[in-house]
Amino acid sequence: MHRTFIVPAIALVTLLAACNTGSDLERAAVGGLIGCAVGEIVQDGACVAGGAIGAAGGALANDI
Repeated sequence: MHRTFIVPAIALVTLLAACNTGSDLERAAVGGLIGCAVGEIVQDGACVAGGAIGAAGGALANDI
């Protein structure tokens, strides 16, 4: 893999690991950031849609 992909991936995994504690707002913020990054990686320009889905998933993560 390229180094330019590994460094952001490690940062995203670290943020995702931090979702275990905190409030719904904090989990939604981290989920939105990760969703935005995934949206840009999967389909160029889909940051807003990925961020919205990630934020909703992050806020509901402790309810599952």
